[in-house]
Amino acid sequence: MVRPGANLAAAAVVVAAVLAGCADVPLEGAPSVTASSKPTGKPTSRPTAQPTLKPTATPSTPGSPKPSTPASTPPSPPSVGNLLAAAPVTRSFPGRLPDGRPPLFVVVSFDGAGDLMLWSRWRAVAKQVDARMTFFLSGPYLYPGDRRTDYQPPYKKPGASDIGWGDTANILGRAKVLREAIAEGHEIGTHANGHFCGTNGIGRWTTAQWTAELSAFDRMVRTGPSLAAGRTVAPPFDPATVRGMRTPCLEGDRPAYRLAMAQRGMLYDASAPGYIAWPKKANGLWNFPLQSVTLAGTAKKTLTMDYNLWFAQTQARKAPLAQAPELKAQVLATYRQALAKSRASGNPPLFLGNHFNRWNNSVYSDALTTFVLETCKQPDVRCVSNVELASWLAKYGVPRGPRQPS
Repeated sequence: MVRPGANLAAAAVVVAAVLAGCADVPLEGAPSVTASSKPTGKPTSRPTAQPTLKPTATPSTPGSPKPSTPASTPPSPPSVGNLLAAAPVTRSFPGRLPDGRPPLFVVVSFDGAGDLMLWSRWRAVAKQVDARMTFFLSGPYLYPGDRRTDYQPPYKKPGASDIGWGDTANILGRAKVLREAIAEGHEIGTHANGHFCGTNGIGRWTTAQWTAELSAFDRMVRTGPSLAAGRTVAPPFDPATVRGMRTPCLEGDRPAYRLAMAQRGMLYDASAPGYIAWPKKANGLWNFPLQSVTLAGTAKKTLTMDYNLWFAQTQARKAPLAQAPELKAQVLATYRQALAKSRASGNPPLFLGNHFNRWNNSVYSDALTTFVLETCKQPDVRCVSNVELASWLAKYGVPRGPRQPS
């Protein structure tokens, strides 16, 4: 969800990015949106807060490289002590392509990162086209439910979580897959912990409370696998090396949580709505936004996030299976339009957000899969993680050229 006052003029309904596996979606199941959980309120010309989708179940389970890109097997990712760094940068990219333009970076990211089957799917997709992706992990997916009261979120009872907690088998499975994904060059970011949205959620948290929330994420990553297994298990990565965050539902007081991020040495925030334009820094961090786009074949504005697309298409209601091909085609056309708009504007990055989900007969995951497979092979495109883009910007700076909103 986008909190009131978010600066995105001319956007129509901008609905929350909600965590798959925590909002209406069991990690290994299909969505079950009920009448009581659907967003309410009529579209307006500016983003408005919508009621938060609440969970209906506690999760129980979860081509050839281009000349400027190394082979698909990257060097070993950097480590910190015996732990992997969460945000490996093992590739470099030129400042300009032969045509004089910067590379067109496509950044695909996921919220939650709990479902083991979908982990396998997206790693396989990325491997086919030498892409790297960012996965924003929720802390409770690595922490056992019988220790949930260790977590004391602001304004909530100890152990509160709107996304549930992990169990031993899935915690250990997730720890393993996180190590494997980092070894393949993917980035792990944080999606914080309890996923508290709406009026009584993260919007009122202070910098000190965000600092505590991020420290709780660190503890869950460091100790959760061992607590779940009842024996010493190495953490999947060093949480101190996480470089970016997407806040639950895209909410939160941005200066407050960004200060907490900056104090930890983080590099970017992927929470705010924005436009297809070259990124800028805000509050000391790169602002990597979900971008305003037009839903293909309509005049509707939405964000480049699967849930927002679902809401724009069907008000986040599951459509009949027979409509899935048409809806998928519309989402794919929306992505293609956005890519063309980037090319027409000097190649600013395209940020695409998704969840580990099978919403609306898997329309959004299927459309994104097709788009990644067809796009990441194109000569001017580089499919990168957020931290790879941040590294490129640190080296070359923001290119001069069109920056106007799309």
